[in-house]
Amino acid sequence: MSCNYAEGLSAYENKGILGVPENFDSEEIVNQKCKELANLIKDSKHVVFHTGAGLSTSAGIPDFRGPKGVWTLEQKGEKPTFNTSFDAARPTKSHMALKSLVEHGYVQYIVSQNIDGLHLKSGLDRKYLAELHGNIFIEQCQKCRRQFVRKTAVETVGQKLLGLPCRSIEIGNSRSCRGGVMHDNVLDWEHDLPERDLDMAFMNSTMADINITLGTTLQIVPSGNLPLKNLKHGGKLVICNLQPTKHDKKAYLSISSYIDDILAKVCKRLGIEIPEYSEEYDPTKHSNISEWTLPQEYVKEMDKQFKEHQKSSAKNRNTGSTACKPLLKGKMIKKRKKSE
Repeated sequence: MSCNYAEGLSAYENKGILGVPENFDSEEIVNQKCKELANLIKDSKHVVFHTGAGLSTSAGIPDFRGPKGVWTLEQKGEKPTFNTSFDAARPTKSHMALKSLVEHGYVQYIVSQNIDGLHLKSGLDRKYLAELHGNIFIEQCQKCRRQFVRKTAVETVGQKLLGLPCRSIEIGNSRSCRGGVMHDNVLDWEHDLPERDLDMAFMNSTMADINITLGTTLQIVPSGNLPLKNLKHGGKLVICNLQPTKHDKKAYLSISSYIDDILAKVCKRLGIEIPEYSEEYDPTKHSNISEWTLPQEYVKEMDKQFKEHQKSSAKNRNTGSTACKPLLKGKMIKKRKKSE
């Protein structure tokens, strides 16, 4: 691996429940549930997906808590087998399906706990993505906070300085930062979650008609609780995971199957073609530098929509209250649990 993310994190004892056996629904049941999920998506105005490590296992990147996960094997004194490096890993069928669903207007937002950069490599537009734990292909300036795409994965984690000047100088516009130094974008246990990404994730999750989780046991908070934010507004939760999760009883629908198979079936029912990965749309393959900063104007626009949603929800509940809750804040760890 160009960077062993798990080993790069600081020591942390409580990694959650590890190695729980996987369950598989029958093919017939999976088909029925995928049909229902496709209909839910088609009939919804605001759909949000929440992606965990299980989304990337078919790309050769192991998860953390699965039967052969990094921390599950670590507990046994073993090490996982990596089938690829972060640099060589390509977006899975699921990553490409999500990009296509966004582009066709079926999905409004994606919240990711993954640091592997595969959403970035798929060509997904930044304005549709919250990266709560960072991205191994992103550098960030410690002064101006702008983010830029790397061609290779960073070899450090924990927001360590890279000894490089702010990349904005290479773009050469009036917004060039003077004196800033780049650091890696990958969070360690004690770091605050990125404010803009977390705000966007919270608002979209709250407004969602359905929150759909993919490949996560939802053991970390606040990330693992975001899919529940729509329930008090009449929204639905859908869980797609092979292992049981802490929120299964709250789910309107739960599907136990491989994520690639689920999204392939859903896209087929929606008449959506899943494109192949192409380096043409992968910013890590471009010769010119690409910026990855989430603009503040996106957050402000979503905040307007969020406030209107809260007012409408309060009115529908006949409470007479139109107050909006403050945006969510949090660290990478809370209640001492870490993401998949």
